[in-house]
Amino acid sequence: MRFIDSNVFIHAYIKPKRMLQRHERMIKESAKEIIQRVNDGEEVSTTVVHLGEMANLLENFMQHNAALRVIRGILLKENIEVIEVCPEDYLSALPIAEEYGVSLNDALAYMVMRERDMREIYSFDKDFDRFTDIVRISR
Repeated sequence: MRFIDSNVFIHAYIKPKRMLQRHERMIKESAKEIIQRVNDGEEVSTTVVHLGEMANLLENFMQHNAALRVIRGILLKENIEVIEVCPEDYLSALPIAEEYGVSLNDALAYMVMRERDMREIYSFDKDFDRFTDIVRISR
């Protein structure tokens, strides 16, 4: 099973307000392809924190009801595991964020992946490349 970062959903679902540059179009198309594989049944995991990141951005950039439909769909899909986290998880992720110079939520994702023996993450965030024991997949 792979972890899926919130940015994959964001790139797939948010409609841009301007013309995208070539590399941005490639990211958007790759995100849509990843989401299609998930919609076809590929099993992935994310955390409730990453779901919250996604919800905030989708609600800001999409019509409210459309954003809620996307979030509801994610929550109801049996092949998407949404992992709960607690304050202690954040405390454990803090040293990782400091050591690798990544955001706290990226450190949390990495920590959850290690705890669950996941080695691959769908993400467009190159900060995950700082971790040598996981592979970032962007296609």
